[in-house]
Amino acid sequence: MKALKEIPICNVTELENIFIPLSDGCQLAARIWMPDDAAQNPVPAILEYLPYRKRDGTLDRDEMTHPYFAAHGYACIRVDMRGNGESDGLMFDEYLKQEQDDALEVIDWITGQAWCSGQVGMIGISWGGFNGLQVAALRPPALKAVVSICSTDDRYADDVHYMGGCLLNCNLSWATNMMAYSVRPPDPLLVGEKWRDIWLNRLENLPFLAEPWTEHQLRDDYWKHASICEDYESVEAAVLLVSGWADGYSNTVFRMMENLKCPKKALVGPWAHKYPHFAKPGPQVGFLQECLKWWDRWLKGKPVVDKKDEAVRLYMQESRPPKAEYESVPGRWIGEPAWPSPTIKPKRFQLGDHRLQEQPGKGEVKIASPQTNGSRGGRWFTFGTGPEQPLDQMEDDHLSVVFDSAPLDETMEICGAPVLSVVLTPDKPSALLAARLCDLRPDGAIARISYGVINLTHLKSHESPEALTPGVPVEVRLQLNEVAWSLKAGHKIRLSLSNAYWPLVWPSPEATSLVIDLAKSSLSIPVRPSGEDPTISFPPAESAPLLKQTVIRPARLDWRIETVAKDGSVITHNLDDYGERIISAHGLRTSLIGKEKYSISPDDPLSARAEINWDVFVGRDDWQITAKVETVMWSDENWFYLTANLKAYEFGKMLVFSKAWQKKIKRTP
Repeated sequence: MKALKEIPICNVTELENIFIPLSDGCQLAARIWMPDDAAQNPVPAILEYLPYRKRDGTLDRDEMTHPYFAAHGYACIRVDMRGNGESDGLMFDEYLKQEQDDALEVIDWITGQAWCSGQVGMIGISWGGFNGLQVAALRPPALKAVVSICSTDDRYADDVHYMGGCLLNCNLSWATNMMAYSVRPPDPLLVGEKWRDIWLNRLENLPFLAEPWTEHQLRDDYWKHASICEDYESVEAAVLLVSGWADGYSNTVFRMMENLKCPKKALVGPWAHKYPHFAKPGPQVGFLQECLKWWDRWLKGKPVVDKKDEAVRLYMQESRPPKAEYESVPGRWIGEPAWPSPTIKPKRFQLGDHRLQEQPGKGEVKIASPQTNGSRGGRWFTFGTGPEQPLDQMEDDHLSVVFDSAPLDETMEICGAPVLSVVLTPDKPSALLAARLCDLRPDGAIARISYGVINLTHLKSHESPEALTPGVPVEVRLQLNEVAWSLKAGHKIRLSLSNAYWPLVWPSPEATSLVIDLAKSSLSIPVRPSGEDPTISFPPAESAPLLKQTVIRPARLDWRIETVAKDGSVITHNLDDYGERIISAHGLRTSLIGKEKYSISPDDPLSARAEINWDVFVGRDDWQITAKVETVMWSDENWFYLTANLKAYEFGKMLVFSKAWQKKIKRTP
């Protein structure tokens, strides 16, 4: 990985903390950077609006990003949402109307400041990428441009909660992680003696977000709210869509490029869930410079310099040996003038006797996977900070039904979403199907290219599922994740099918089997011509100077798979240690450690269990706050069971708050 170039920042004024008043009396805490002369020469504003605590949570990337934009003629406003950081009020869920209404008031406040020219942009990753689109859909007149990174247009189909109608384990994981953010108090240096009352009020009203997220198992009005796919035409601001192949949100970029009517552009690299100027795996790019071109065009009205700049720029990954962590991946940048691309054509394979072939197959094949299938699949979305990527697929393939192509005669470049079409017969009223597209390398390694899962009761609709009729065939269309992957001559393509994919998705209520009719089943792969491409390059990655801090314990991420010899159960252990540090600017000391454990036995889907724990510390001198968050989930055939426990301490030892949640939630098909 090339070193990030730190650019000295000059002629920038910073307001460390100010409070933006709202109409209901609440105040939102903000940090602002702007050119020194902005009051005399007003500039466009860039808003980043998050729940993740500007004081410590996103401080590293804030320091890298916002001063850089300010030095190039923009006012940058980083706002903590209601109920977070030093902001007033309470937060009860993600993407509520209150959140968006507050954002509209913040934009009105910004445009009323002497230093603002009246033009506003929004930038953000994940939550901030979501709400940039959601606020744009409300059409505030001042909002002219959005940079949305690793975000979604459909909160049900493409977020951490559900995939193909299957419940993701990310649902509980992220709910627990969010609780670990929310239990931290505001900083007394900024809010004074009222910090404790604010903190205790938040703890008392803290939601266990896994409850509503698990209760709404279908695509109902809860998920339709703030999903811009409900009305793509509502977004009129220019949108730059950004994601990475190692992230969980890559599909949404292509769907939005196809459906948004506003000015739009897409950039998808090899990255995980981070800003592209420092994301792994590399190569990183000069993302802040790319953003400046976007802001200059849509907020300052500067003309486009490069008329040949493609609307869609993608990183075509070259085949590589599978491993859990990469510093960088081989490949090249490609461009398409629009999406869908007219140059990409489907190549169809028929499913034969464990082969991908040209002619229709004959007979049937039965899928009855052990529940432990999927343990080598990595995480749904990754952060690029440790071992999270899919491992060699051999172990999972031993538990699946596989179909291999003949060795390729020439290079094949996959670009888009593979589609599996099968006719299958279930033996139970509820079942799932998982499909993986793999690269069988000449060196014997098996790399996962793409995958998809579907709850088979959701074949017709995520809103109104229908139970399967045992013994009655059904037609299944399963679209796998979008991908760009180049295979050389001599490689083989493998399709791997299973009816379990743990711990990525929660298992079906019963062990099932599926019988595939080979004569009526096929795989369609989008293939891009592998001729000469126009040269696409990016400037080197730059940022403002990095945060000054003292590291007490370095951050560390780990992933370990344990197989229990007695019964073949598989236990997946994830460690997310964000480290311990002291922030030089204000002396705040923080520590955050998360541990996840997912266990299941091969023959019993009801043995599935998820356990997640977070240990939180924030303090300074003799002011010390500690919190412990623990959640557990399990199920039977008819119900999900969730528990959560929170304990908060002052001075490291004195228990000041304790709360427990227990929830029994009906399983829907």
